[in-house]
Amino acid sequence: MSVSDGPSNPAEAAAPGRLADNIAYFARSLRTAGLPVGPAAVVDAIKAVEAAGVGRRDDFYWTLHAVLVKKREHHVIFDEAFHLFWKSRGLLDKMMELMSPVARRDTAPERQKAGSARVAKAFSKIREKPEDDKPHLEIDAKYTVSGRELLQKKDFAMMTAEEIAAAKTAISRLVLPLDKIRTRRLIANPRGRLIDPRRSLRSSLRAGGDMIDLKRRDRAEKHPTIVALCDISGSMSQYSRIFLHFLHALTENRHRVHTFLFGTRLTNVTRQLRMKDPDEALIACTDQVEDWSGGTRIATGLHDFNRLWSRRVLTQNPIVLLITDGLERDTDEDLEREIDRLHRSCRRLIWLNPLLRFDQFQARAQGVRMMLPHVDEFRAIHSLASMGELCAALTSSGTNRAAVDPRRWMAHTNQSRPA
Repeated sequence: MSVSDGPSNPAEAAAPGRLADNIAYFARSLRTAGLPVGPAAVVDAIKAVEAAGVGRRDDFYWTLHAVLVKKREHHVIFDEAFHLFWKSRGLLDKMMELMSPVARRDTAPERQKAGSARVAKAFSKIREKPEDDKPHLEIDAKYTVSGRELLQKKDFAMMTAEEIAAAKTAISRLVLPLDKIRTRRLIANPRGRLIDPRRSLRSSLRAGGDMIDLKRRDRAEKHPTIVALCDISGSMSQYSRIFLHFLHALTENRHRVHTFLFGTRLTNVTRQLRMKDPDEALIACTDQVEDWSGGTRIATGLHDFNRLWSRRVLTQNPIVLLITDGLERDTDEDLEREIDRLHRSCRRLIWLNPLLRFDQFQARAQGVRMMLPHVDEFRAIHSLASMGELCAALTSSGTNRAAVDPRRWMAHTNQSRPA
């Protein structure tokens, strides 16, 4: 039975015998939306509501919340599902009217929250009813082998809403970099190259000093820090949000990832991207940023980063991802000075430019010409395939064929200048 199979009369739905059915329908919707709600949790929720009663909407809300929500990241999905389910059917108001004559109604409008798309999709799946009991065989070749290849190479700016949703799912499944760098810290390692005298002597004392078992150690390894500087100006609006999904997936799998957004000012969104739910994380980033889809001041953003954040996050030779098209609003000597300082403060500076997807791209913009001499790699970032190549490049210690040598563009630009 689906949600639409319930009684159409609200008074009948509010009857005591139908209360358990509606809670079961609601729990099924939560399970479809991704919450781990099993049969035991449904029984506990029904018993909790019967014990607490339905006096107010808030009481009913928090009673179900206490039983069905187990993790913090599940709160967003539960909140949106609760308001959509009970408000759309009008069942909760009828139950409160029948069971409590002094019940109050909350009629304040609710704004769209994170997870609303996932909840709406879950409800649509539950409401679907087959036309008959005979099984139907439907073949959808949209995301078959050839369809996946087209999706991998398709530009983000040319994707439809369904393709963008599929791209977000594919981004979460990308094989993220697993490279490690050696540090100066020494840790115990049975196959290490160095002998640990202190641990060796301590071990020999256990045998009375008659036998010395040499203990070894080696330099520790850890994932390098990744710092992302993402342009959110108007010219990058078609790519900024999909890049944030990639950075969210990267932050979820790596502990040392710092993300900064810049348009006309610099904003640190590292804490927002550490939220588990991607929809909640992007909404938090949008609320934090004040200059979304505005102008571009790359020099100002880099200056603020070098002055306020470089000593905090650019430690132990990190990898810096600079995501921008290079179309600077104010081109002067400040841009070249700031990009040079950033380059000297990191291990690798990788410039990701969506404009590089064009075969006839030329470094004619003044901002592009100022930045090219100070980057280690120049890459296109406009599709899932380019993101996969970036992950492969971050895993390896050196560059690969997908990277474009910035010196080639500088040489081409110098030849094209008039004498």
